[in-house]
This record gives sequence, C-alpha cells and structure tokens, in this order.
Amino acid sequence: MRLYSTASDRGFDRNRFIGYRWQITAETAAIRQTDFLLQKIVTLVPLVPQKLSKCNLINKNLRDLLLFFRTSLQIFYFMKSDILENLRCYGQEHLLTFWDLLSVIERRRLSEQIALIDFSLLVNLYANRDVPAESLMLAGRAGDPPAYKFSTVTDLTPCKPRIPVSSQEALSAGQDVLRQGKVGVILVAGGQGTRLGFPHPKGMYSIGAVSGATLFQIHFEKVIAVARRYGYQVPFAIMTSPATHQETIDFLEQKNYFGLRREDVFIFCQGTMPAVSLDSGKVLLESKGGIALSPDGHGGMLAAITKSGVGGISVLDNFRRRGIEYLFYYQVDNPLVQVCSPEFLGYHFLSGSELTSQVIRKRFPMMKVGNIVEVDGRLYVIEYSDLTEDVASQVKPDGSLKIWAGNIAAHIFNVSLLERTAKIATSLPFHVARKKVPFIDIATGNLIKPDKENAIKFERFIFDLLPLAKNAVVVEVDQENHYAPVKNAPGSQANSPETVKQNITNMHAEWLRKAGAVVDKNVQIEISPLFADSPEELKQKIKEGAVFNKTTYLKNT
Repeated sequence: MRLYSTASDRGFDRNRFIGYRWQITAETAAIRQTDFLLQKIVTLVPLVPQKLSKCNLINKNLRDLLLFFRTSLQIFYFMKSDILENLRCYGQEHLLTFWDLLSVIERRRLSEQIALIDFSLLVNLYANRDVPAESLMLAGRAGDPPAYKFSTVTDLTPCKPRIPVSSQEALSAGQDVLRQGKVGVILVAGGQGTRLGFPHPKGMYSIGAVSGATLFQIHFEKVIAVARRYGYQVPFAIMTSPATHQETIDFLEQKNYFGLRREDVFIFCQGTMPAVSLDSGKVLLESKGGIALSPDGHGGMLAAITKSGVGGISVLDNFRRRGIEYLFYYQVDNPLVQVCSPEFLGYHFLSGSELTSQVIRKRFPMMKVGNIVEVDGRLYVIEYSDLTEDVASQVKPDGSLKIWAGNIAAHIFNVSLLERTAKIATSLPFHVARKKVPFIDIATGNLIKPDKENAIKFERFIFDLLPLAKNAVVVEVDQENHYAPVKNAPGSQANSPETVKQNITNMHAEWLRKAGAVVDKNVQIEISPLFADSPEELKQKIKEGAVFNKTTYLKNT
C-alpha cells in the first residue's frame, strides 16, 4: 500500500511565507544555541557503540526534541509579523486575531493552513461568485448526448450512438482490454456517513443485505473478482478527504484490505478549500486556531492523483508504470456498481472516447441527478439545481424528455486525458455552493452556528472534463442493476439503508432466476462478488431448478 496526501500530511514549509526578516535578538540567540546543541548531538551519536541501543534511542529522542523546540521558537517569536504582512495584501489579517492566545502547536497548524491557501485565487473566485455557470447558459441549446444502451436496459426509447456498436461487440472488446491488463480503478471515498447517523467514513458503513458487509468490503471484493477473472493485479486507488483519510487507512489495514494485495492499493487524500463569508469574502475560522476548510470536490481527484507521493511518485505515475491506459471511476456509496464492466468498457473503447459516463433515463423532469447534454458537439453536465423546471420539462415529438440523461458518477477515463488536462490549471472550474458554516466571531471569540446560509464553499467536479474530452459518449444503464446510492437517513423513502439493501436483494434474486433457479418472493438474497460478480458467472455455479426459499448469502467457502 502507498499513501499519498495533498495537504494535511505535508510538513511545514517556511519558505512559502513572504518577506522573512530575521533579527538579532535574544530569541535568535536561543535558536542558534539550539542549532549548536543539535550539531553536537549529530556529531556524537555515531560515536556511541552500536550495542548501546538504549543510548542511541535517548540521543535520537533528544535530537527530535531539540528540532521541535527550534521550530517552536521560530513560530512563537518571528512568524506573526511576516504572516500578517502577507495577509494584509488580501484583507485577511483577521485570521491572526487570536494568535497570542494559541499554543505553539496551534500556531504551527494555523501557519500551515495559511501557507497552503492561494489568496489571489480566492479573491478572484469571490469576485465572480454570481457569474452564471457556463453549462446553465447553454441549457436552452441542449441536445441529446451520443449514447449507447446497456444490454439489460428494457426501455425502448432510441439512443443516438456516435458509432454503431452492438452490445456483443462491446462486451468482446471490453474483455480483450481487460485481459491485456490495461484497466485500473479509482474509488471516491471522501465522504462521511453524517446523514446516516454514522460519524465515520461512509465506506465503513454496513450495507450487505444479509452479510452486513461494509461498502468497502463489497468494493474490494469486486476489484478482486476482476483481477481473478482477467488474470492481472488490478491497481485500486482510493481518494479520501482530510476528515476520512487516517480512519480509512486504519480500517483497511485492520481488515487486511479484504484480501487485496497491499502493493495494489493506493490511498490518497484530496485537497481542501477555505470557506469564505458570503457578505465579505473573508476566510472563516472554525476555531481560534483553525480555518474552516472543506474538501475541494470530487474534481479534486485530478490534482490529487498527479501530486508526488512516496518516493516522489504520484498515483497517476504508478498507473502508467503498470501499463494502465483506462481508469474506471466511481463513488463509494453505490454498492450496485459493476466495477470494470466489460460491456461499458467496450463502448468506450470502440467509440474512440476519452471519457465515457454511465447515465440513467430520468423518471421525471426535476429528478435530483446531474444532466448530461450535448451543445455544439461537446458534452456538459447541468446540475439539477441549475436547471429551471420549464427547460427540464421540455419533451421530444415522441413524448420523452429532451434532457433525459441522468449522471450517476460512474465513468471511464483515458489516462492520457487526465495527464493532458492536469497540466492546465483551469481545466476544472470552481463551482459556488452557499452553505451554513459554523464560525468564530472575531469580535467575541464565540462559536456561531448560523441558521441561514452565511458562507461560500468552492468545489470542483470531475464531470467538467467532459467538454475537454475527445469523442465523449454516455451509456444508458438500468438503475436496477447499476445504481442504488445510500445517501439518506434510515427510514427515508429513497436511497436509505433499507431501500438499498432491498435493491441488492432484488438484483441478486433476479440473477438467480436468470440462472434458472427458483427464488421465493420476499426472501433476502445476497451474493458475494467473490462467488459471482455477474449473472453469467452465477449461471456456471448454480444448478438449474435450485430452490431458494430462505435467507441466503452465497459466498466462497
């Protein structure tokens, strides 16, 4: 396993601050004395006999303590004036209001947070906060995206393919690409289960209809199943957020990665953006010594996978070194996703697409999914919140919705597309989200929990690569076999743990029926991906006429 981080794990880099002016003072002398002692320790340690391991440990601990003491002196005595000078350039000097009340460790943390903020970018983003999104301005000219129908879709509404490809041709082509070992996987797993009443990474949430398996277990087993079927070690990259990063690592290590090889797992952390005041654009403090930060959106993946990790190698570099040319991307909350579906991959490959997205046909105009449309030969996503009802309700002559393709956040990217766009700072624009964000009142030092929107968060979305991708297409899939995200609290009418578990049972029961089995109504059924990850594989393992009349979990023994 390799670990990567974009911000939270990086050491403090004092050179990023502007205008340091070191003065000869008593405090400077203290730092110089510390340096003298450090040099003595460095000189003496090699002279200590190797057998005196305890003595070596003492000297190492002393050296580490002196290094910490030296850094602490720098932060304590010198940095406030220099940071303040930089902040004044952007009207953000309020961030140091409580500096004198902070401990050395708190000052260090705040200093690191400030150093990682691009204040000139924030100024520009805030100034343009009310500029309509490009996709919204294009809604009136939106047309059908080029699309293929997955073989299990029963809706007969015609699609407009870019190049005619049959489902069997797609399946065969996708299988060939997989046998060549050219496909890797990226799982977006930065969210917490807050709405589920689960204060942990959502991937740790138990969702197995019978087994109680976590979302992480289901996804890991699907990747292992792909690796076994196609005979290569599938690299599996997992994007976390600062809130979920360490807990995700600890959980997966405890579970031994559910049987996947450690060296095939790459865990990396997305970046963050500060929340700013809706009224003034000033950066908000979440505590007296901490900035209100939030993940920079799933579009943060593009920057995160190109940042250097262990040994100076990025996640994207590791994919390339393994000969990976395509990446299957999806989100952790969807246990129905068909990881590395060969048919889906085949449509991508045969159409010459650089980015292919799965979509479902919307059941009603204002369904809460992003809308993929084509304008002037390019694909865009219009968020449901940006789509007016009159535009969303427009229909074609056959009575079907004009804007019909609902994005379910499952994509295939060419690695070359990610490499090309990662070099362009403006590839992914920031989106504005107005939110209620608790903050520290600068005047009183009290924590304020607002009852209305008071802040702006800035996020990037990975689907904004669509207009930059060559020959981008979509594949219409059936929701019953591909999409059941667990998003809402237990007891909710849709996308709740109860409804998702029922979706899992319904899908697996139907797989059994297609395999020739008899499944009683209302029986709870679950199939481990390690037993069978498709109806075709299941048919090879189930005797025709087999009866399932009680709760069943099919797994390898």
